[in-house]
Amino acid sequence: MALDQVSDALLPRRYQEEIFTRAQQGNVIAALDTGSGKTFISTLLIKWVAARNTGGDKITVFLVPKVALVQQQGEFISKQTTLRVRQFSGATAHDMGDRESWRKEFEDADVFVMTAQIFLNLLTHSHWSMDKVSLIVFDECHHTRKNHAYNGIMREYFQTPAESRPKVFGMTASPIWNPKNAVESLATLERNLDSKVIAVKEHVDELVGHSPKPTEIIQVYPVCPETYPEYESKSLKQRLDLEHLPPKIGIPVEKILTRYAVTLYSLGPFGAELFLYNEVKQRVSQLIQDALDSAMDYLTPAQYTENARGLADLHEQDLIHPKLRELEQTLAEFSSFFDPPEDTTPPEIPLAWCSPKVRVLAETLFDRYTSSFQGIVFVEQRHVAACLATLLCRIPLISHIIKAEQLVGHGRDAGAKTNTKGMGTRNQQDTVQLFRERQINVLVATSVAEEGLDFPACDLVIRFDPVQHMVGYVQSRGRARHKTSTFIIMVQEGAQAQAERYLQFLQSEPQLKQVYQERELALSTPDDDEDDMQDDPADLAERERFVIPTTGAILSYTSAIGLLNNLCSLIPRDKFTPMHVPRYTGDYSATVHLPSSLPLPADLLEYEGPPRRSKKEAKRAAAFLAVKKLHELNVFDDYLLPAKSSRGRVKEDPDGVPIGDVSKIPDVMEVRVRDPWVLGRTLWLHVVYLDGCPSAGLVTGTPLLPVDLVASGLYVSMDEPREVVLHPLDAWSQRRAMEDYTRMGLWWCITGRGITLPLTCYLVPITRHYTIDFAAIEQAILHPFGSYNWDGVGEDHYGHLLYMNNKEAGHPMILHRLRPDISPSSQPPPGSREEAFPTYRDYWLHKYTRKGYTPVISSDGLCVEGVVLDRNVSCSYSLDNTDRPSKINTATTVIFPLEFCRWALMPEHIYRTFFILPELCHRATDVWRAREARIALKLPPIADDVLVQALTLPSASTSFNNQRLETLGDAVLKLAAVVHLFNKFPHRHEGQLDSMKRVSVSNRTLLARAVERCLERHLSSENQSIRMWRYITSDEDDLYALRARRRTARQFPRKSMQDCMEAILGASFVTGGIDMALRTGDALGIAIGGPSPWYLRYSTHAPKSPPHQSLGYDFVNGQLLLEAITHPSFSSTDSTSYQRLEFLGDALIDLVVTDYLYKKFPEATSGQLSWARSRTVCAPALAVLAVKRLRLHQYLLINNVELSIAIARYVPILEEISDEEIIHHGWKQDPPKALSDVFESVMGALLIDCDYNYDKAAAIVEIVMEDFLALLHPDMPKDPVSQLMVWVAQSGCRCVRFAKSQSRPELRRYDSMSVLVHDTTVAGPIAAPNLSMAKGLAAEEARRVLDDPASPHHLSRVCVCGMEIAKEDEPAEVPLEVVKEELDDETQEGFAMLAQILFEETEDPELKNADENADAEQEQTESEDEDVSVPLDTNDTVDELEVEKLMQLDV
Repeated sequence: MALDQVSDALLPRRYQEEIFTRAQQGNVIAALDTGSGKTFISTLLIKWVAARNTGGDKITVFLVPKVALVQQQGEFISKQTTLRVRQFSGATAHDMGDRESWRKEFEDADVFVMTAQIFLNLLTHSHWSMDKVSLIVFDECHHTRKNHAYNGIMREYFQTPAESRPKVFGMTASPIWNPKNAVESLATLERNLDSKVIAVKEHVDELVGHSPKPTEIIQVYPVCPETYPEYESKSLKQRLDLEHLPPKIGIPVEKILTRYAVTLYSLGPFGAELFLYNEVKQRVSQLIQDALDSAMDYLTPAQYTENARGLADLHEQDLIHPKLRELEQTLAEFSSFFDPPEDTTPPEIPLAWCSPKVRVLAETLFDRYTSSFQGIVFVEQRHVAACLATLLCRIPLISHIIKAEQLVGHGRDAGAKTNTKGMGTRNQQDTVQLFRERQINVLVATSVAEEGLDFPACDLVIRFDPVQHMVGYVQSRGRARHKTSTFIIMVQEGAQAQAERYLQFLQSEPQLKQVYQERELALSTPDDDEDDMQDDPADLAERERFVIPTTGAILSYTSAIGLLNNLCSLIPRDKFTPMHVPRYTGDYSATVHLPSSLPLPADLLEYEGPPRRSKKEAKRAAAFLAVKKLHELNVFDDYLLPAKSSRGRVKEDPDGVPIGDVSKIPDVMEVRVRDPWVLGRTLWLHVVYLDGCPSAGLVTGTPLLPVDLVASGLYVSMDEPREVVLHPLDAWSQRRAMEDYTRMGLWWCITGRGITLPLTCYLVPITRHYTIDFAAIEQAILHPFGSYNWDGVGEDHYGHLLYMNNKEAGHPMILHRLRPDISPSSQPPPGSREEAFPTYRDYWLHKYTRKGYTPVISSDGLCVEGVVLDRNVSCSYSLDNTDRPSKINTATTVIFPLEFCRWALMPEHIYRTFFILPELCHRATDVWRAREARIALKLPPIADDVLVQALTLPSASTSFNNQRLETLGDAVLKLAAVVHLFNKFPHRHEGQLDSMKRVSVSNRTLLARAVERCLERHLSSENQSIRMWRYITSDEDDLYALRARRRTARQFPRKSMQDCMEAILGASFVTGGIDMALRTGDALGIAIGGPSPWYLRYSTHAPKSPPHQSLGYDFVNGQLLLEAITHPSFSSTDSTSYQRLEFLGDALIDLVVTDYLYKKFPEATSGQLSWARSRTVCAPALAVLAVKRLRLHQYLLINNVELSIAIARYVPILEEISDEEIIHHGWKQDPPKALSDVFESVMGALLIDCDYNYDKAAAIVEIVMEDFLALLHPDMPKDPVSQLMVWVAQSGCRCVRFAKSQSRPELRRYDSMSVLVHDTTVAGPIAAPNLSMAKGLAAEEARRVLDDPASPHHLSRVCVCGMEIAKEDEPAEVPLEVVKEELDDETQEGFAMLAQILFEETEDPELKNADENADAEQEQTESEDEDVSVPLDTNDTVDELEVEKLMQLDV
């Protein structure tokens, strides 16, 4: 039954229940024919075991031998059960280092359907253990032999105590491999699976009815003739003349001709020549491509582009052997014959061109064809399957009825790169699906179709090639399971051995079944040491097994070779270096040689295993010893992994400290932030000084720290707190008086509107004895909205008196002068704002008249002229105490009638203090929080100002935030983590170290450490725009709490937490260098090796070496310098390669350049620092330094001809290029990576040789890079891709993307990029040596074209996003936690999101804050204008009633 025909209510048959019942009693192997429903029986058993395991933590594992079966069996189990089923194969499984993801999978599922190797890996690396499995189902369990993964799993099964072992259920149609010794073959399978083979006993008739046997026929065909006279006289084989090819071309002629002969005998001349055509064409194309690829690697970018455009050639005659071109031409002449275009009818193939065997096959298919016909033809070799499938579709006799396709396995010979390499899983599934849907009716298949895959029952199954073993016979015959099906065995005439083998299989099958069919289920305990008889028992007895005590990870002979291969595959390499692999020598006593790129002494790179009785076992023994020793050296961790995965969630950092789960932390965090602004029972008075003179007192409920700042042109300071002692009987009224006085001052000077909630601080006048002046307070609050009595106001008050027009509340002015020379009836002078009206009175009537209300303005009377004060819209201050402009705008004066104006009963020093109160409170908050954070987080004495900056989020919209320090701290963190890992793991290669570094510096790790230390309690996120006075109590519980709770509710993105972690590190580095940064990192829980300075931890002593003249430094340790110049291709017993030092040097250079820019450009934004740094910390710039500054290319030790040629060709270009060109257009260069690598490695060696004295090493690095550093500045242009993205984001277009392509199809490499806008190509394709450069060139061209009004591709002509956005309610937003590296700019969505992120990163925060403040001021002004527009029926003014109302407490 096909899988898609399975019913949701499938019921078991009686023979299935019989097997199911017996499986409940013990471990069994169900030996049932194909199509009898073995998988359904296993599903019944899975449900039964799951029901018995209710509440337990055990799982069921369903194992399959092939990837294609995972989905098939997983979907079947999901349909038939309510259990949670997970499917895993190589492409879908998590990385073995991703322990957290695997843990969640095991928690969230009941049944795991997977390939056997994955489960064996899970056991090896201790993700799961055998005692946590309730049932293991082995599909096609006859594979449990030799060193198959099934057998490896069962070896771990036998190591588990008997009472903890899972139940085993095996399924197969052919339990006996060797019919000559059936009993022993069966016993071996039973021993290996700890099970008994059983068959149906009681319901055999029902089984026969549902598993009918096909009619079996032996089809004899004539012997193949020696010649085919009717075939073309001038054959392809003759034209190619492979026998006389020069050996240096690289074509394995002998191997090809051997296969040709086999195909000729089997298929005839056309089939053989078709194989020859496909095979030689594939190899010739590959050799030509490799030659061209190699030549293209040597080209400079300019030469590459010219070649791609056809303006220059590669001199192919010098690169490609002439014979290859001859072969290519010959093959092209035969292409229409062997490989006709799809839109043409292929030439027919006469039967005379086919072997007798093919003729008989064609006649058989023709004779047995029906309208619903489906058949499978089994062959032994993949290339025969490919050619035969083509043949059948072109033979005239059957071409109109047969639609054939090949179905072959994946193949293991990946290095051969032949046309018959194999099929991928997806291609296999597609072909099977076409067969199910009857779009094809004949499959020409290898053994891949014999078992497992869910085929419909076939009318005809033909064994085209001889049957080699019993399993193949039974499995292939099982595909013919219609009652009318036919199974044909093709046997050559006179081939007695073939016929006898088939007859033996046919006759022995009933006897073989009797071996297990009549058994009772009596299980015996197998001998744990017994194994497949194919392995020598003595070797098996001598096998070792090593279990890591701390984790339970298992090292066995089965897994050792794979572990070594995985370790070596992670060693980084450039395009000139082949894949690193272990090398084995010796036969029965093997030695494994590890790559010299592993940072191990020479004596630890070779491991000789003990003698064994087979070569394979000798290799396993050597690999076992190597892995065991490498684990001792910490190359493998305690889970036998070479590195923790960079994907998924790692549960601990490189020091083994657990990393908390932060997945449930919301994108926007609701937190309670530490805040000093509360009023408790005890009050504290802080005297405020303006330019050194005491001016007022700030009363708070928290003793604040002394602070100073510059605000509004005044030097402001606040002294130590002193406790306020209120009168016992008048305490409440005194508090109320201070509250009313402060409300009055805030209304006059800051908010322009009343405040209804209780205040958390008071600004009050003080006496000369520094106590609160309650008498002055009482007098002032009697007239909170000011006095209309101008008697006594004269010239002495000019420039000092604060007053306000009662028609424009919230707009205070400073008295400029009284104007007795002007009355309301006077004519305004030209150029004044009133000039359009005959008199001042007419202007005022026009301005202040509202519907239903006309102001009363006398025609005569005095006028007053005042200077307008700029509103204080922000409480931001400057950390460097730079002067900010005064709020008094001397250039703007206004005239109002005296009867409209009232003056404030506040002396000048008081209202000036009120004006700077927002800045003072902001500064006091910041310093208090910084000191609290320093204590709570146990930080070293970081300077207040930089710690304040580190704790301030961008959302505060102040003149400073933590982004600059975050950029610096990121580089500090990177170097600190790298130095620690470099020294803690001396035997781990760069790939392993890099993986661990990513864990140490990842956002997830930083966020977890921040949450552990409650960092969120100390962050400043309050927007500093004064839209509402923030120093109030909004929580009634806080107002009446017995003990002041110094915290307040805030919201900010969780990303702010990791940014602040890095910013605090940056702040400590600014204060006390790398030593203080180490102390800070340790306090924050970051894996950097502790607080001790590096020179105490890692001091080295070695003999002094000669100085490097260009470097200007005398190396103490000459071995370091040797290592720094050794390329991985240079195998040496004296030194390992430079890769570890390169890893260290990269981090050092990154911090040195970042620190240089941070200090040189204090006003540069974080984005500007990053852009500038990227211009010099890049491969082209470092390559120039290596060549021009240090001449390192002359010392570099290389053993690779291609790399040496590439360097030699590029050095003259680097020597001629100017520093300015590299800084501004370095992205257009593509020098060999080895040049920049060796520069980084020498810098890393320098740091070690300086005994990790960072300051000394940094000074030398700066000297070496001084020419480049001098060219850097904050306003450097961005790279073309970023420029294009930012410009597109500003323009609002969301339908832009990149597209890659090939400039030369024969190269088979993607080397060209285009830019598409609304799927219209506006630039490209542009070719370059690498896609990154091609993308830059395409972006540069696209930016020019899209911005050119004369271009047909001007953005306005190709983009319609503006109209689409207008229809949407809200623009698309960038998710808070999006990872830029995971976005794909070859999709419109990914490009748009990246563009938006870059646009936001490059916005000038000061301009952004200025815009926000301007908006706040406009909003506040408009609100105030609305307030004064209400008409009144009383004689009171609007402002008087407003003030009287809002001065009342409303709690």
